[in-house]
Amino acid sequence: MSTIRPGKRATQLCHSGYLGDPSGRCTCSPTRVAQYRERISGPLLDRIDLRIEVPAVPESALMDAKQSCESSMAVAARVLEACRRQLSRSGKLNSQLAVPEINEYCGLDAAGRRLLWKSREKLGMSVRSYHRTLRVARTIADIDGSADIQAMHVAEALQLKRALE
Repeated sequence: MSTIRPGKRATQLCHSGYLGDPSGRCTCSPTRVAQYRERISGPLLDRIDLRIEVPAVPESALMDAKQSCESSMAVAARVLEACRRQLSRSGKLNSQLAVPEINEYCGLDAAGRRLLWKSREKLGMSVRSYHRTLRVARTIADIDGSADIQAMHVAEALQLKRALE
């Protein structure tokens, strides 16, 4: 694993580090990829809230000054607003919520409740993973400005959780 910033970790998707690269540089067999990923234990993965695959950025995109993307300041403003919502609601950030507080502050709409429950059963989620997914869904809802966690927030949290599995 390589360090991104203090407290943050990243890992490659395979031994070569090129799995999914459009250049085709990865020579890992599916068996070797599976063996590489099995090195990370289930209990450790349970403690990682966000798992995302970040593809290489093509050189053409780096050189294209016209490419439209959201500014860092706009993203930072949305994140700060979500943090303010969390602090005003519970006095702490969602990542710091204890289980009784999750039950109090992470209200799901009916569709979100059904999706999370079905996913828990189908994916064999541990109780820890279930609560961590709820915290992430609550944060996504906060970024959206939503009072309740909706099915789309749960779906996004599940996608972020399942990326490396």
